[in-house]
Amino acid sequence: MKKFYFIALALAVFISNVRAITAIVNPNATKPVAVATNQPPLWESTLSFGLTLTRGNSDSILTDAAIKAHRNNLTNEVTLSLEGTYGKDHAVKNNESLHGIGQYNHLFSERFYGFARGDGFHDGIADLVYRFTLSPGVGYYFLKDKETTLAVEAGPSYVLEKLDGSRENYAAARVAERFQRKWNDRTRIWENVEFLPQFDKEDNFLMNAEVGVEAPLTKRISLSVILQDNYINLPAPGRQRNDLKLISGLVYKF
Repeated sequence: MKKFYFIALALAVFISNVRAITAIVNPNATKPVAVATNQPPLWESTLSFGLTLTRGNSDSILTDAAIKAHRNNLTNEVTLSLEGTYGKDHAVKNNESLHGIGQYNHLFSERFYGFARGDGFHDGIADLVYRFTLSPGVGYYFLKDKETTLAVEAGPSYVLEKLDGSRENYAAARVAERFQRKWNDRTRIWENVEFLPQFDKEDNFLMNAEVGVEAPLTKRISLSVILQDNYINLPAPGRQRNDLKLISGLVYKF
């Protein structure tokens, strides 16, 4: 359970950081407003939690928690997320991961933008102590309106990782695509894919993908189902290349 406590602590720190950033960007955000307005919130934030528990012929527990925050204006977009998963089967750990993403986009026009992205990943079952990926680049929205977005991104990246006890740093390319479709600002589907091949070692590459659907239960609570796939072509010895997760849980919007 120590890993679960670590995930909970990391989520709490993340929430505090989002609130701190909001206070810096808009120091009047915490002051009472005399006149109500229809302006959207500075940050669109969600907290999700999923739990699978079995007893009897099987004895297992699997927890997944995530927090995400997103902010848009006419020239800038900020996306932050942190997700942790922990599980055991008959007292044997079978899941232990922590994944954080931060991305800043600056729009040069309505559709064309430059971005800076940082990505950190830990997977104890795959013997991945850490993998940090730093990626600048450019992106373009092929579709962009209130309901639908489709963007493609490309640029170089630098990967720092410790896998199976060995540290390795290398340069890679990054090509990514992301799509989202909303209905009434409450029901949505999305998918994203990214591909990172090492420049000087063609058989070493990473691929990450996610597909999800979210439907409202109340004004603030939704049900989500997400399929995630993390692929590494050169895994640690004795480990599989592919890690696939199907996650269902409740999402709280605040």
